[in-house]
Amino acid sequence: MSGRPVFLFNSDAARGAVFREAFARHLPEVAFADDMETADPDAVRYLMTWTVPGRLDRFRRLEVVFSIGAGVDQFDTTALPPGVAVVRMVEDGIARMMQEYVALAVLALHRDWPAYAEQQGREVWRARPPRQAGERRVGFLGLGVLAQAAMERLAPFGFPLAGWSRSPRALAGVDCFHGADQLPAFLARTDILVCLLPLTNETRGFLDAALFGRLPQGAALVHVGRGPQLDAHALLSSLDAGHLSAAVLDVTDPEPLPPGHPLWRHPKVVITPHVASVTQPGTAVRAVIDNIRRHRSGQPMIGLVDRARGY
Repeated sequence: MSGRPVFLFNSDAARGAVFREAFARHLPEVAFADDMETADPDAVRYLMTWTVPGRLDRFRRLEVVFSIGAGVDQFDTTALPPGVAVVRMVEDGIARMMQEYVALAVLALHRDWPAYAEQQGREVWRARPPRQAGERRVGFLGLGVLAQAAMERLAPFGFPLAGWSRSPRALAGVDCFHGADQLPAFLARTDILVCLLPLTNETRGFLDAALFGRLPQGAALVHVGRGPQLDAHALLSSLDAGHLSAAVLDVTDPEPLPPGHPLWRHPKVVITPHVASVTQPGTAVRAVIDNIRRHRSGQPMIGLVDRARGY
């Protein structure tokens, strides 16, 4: 490893084997290491990890920290030196899985799947009034890469699509809203709300009673952001009152939910264990290698995080 910068991989051995082989084949000028204790601390320039490990100050020449996941809210960025760049995972495998999950959830809610499952449990055979996709308005909280990928998959069904973001965006075929002033109008036109916001101080508890109250009667929720964004009590109250019709939750707070939590057995709630989108090592390593090449040639990296904003 003498003279070569080191990429330090801090995750499980199975993923590490995929990364090691790809680095040897496609980026031999960067040495691969997967042991925090034996890696030469003065040679480590790149670190890939889920959380910021202890004793990071040993790596005095660290330049980039790559997140294994699509988010970075799990990082304590205050533990990183100011000059270290943070890059979240942006790769085709994550996007494809999110497309599948959101399409599945939206279609299930559109076709009243949770209600039919509840009827089946009571041995009830009763058709519900159908609605065309063009009559079911889908709205996304967050307009990042994953939200745009999910919208691309939903568009052929004919759902009217809209999105809300903190700052102005313009997307073809999507009604875009932004800022606090436009949030009420966005919610009022949304029958199925998909949350793909990053977790920041501003988005903790964002899905609360006031927000649910601004959705139309009978609206539904797909939550694939982060667990702490949801006020579970407010969701349960809205479901029990009949204002919201159903919810699909891939994230909760905490994870997993404790035994006996009312969300577990609520007839209008579908829960999956944070599986909407999982990093795929084969495609992830290509994204990381591409970003290292970009970094070494002075080009901007894909997924670079604004540490002040948290995403």
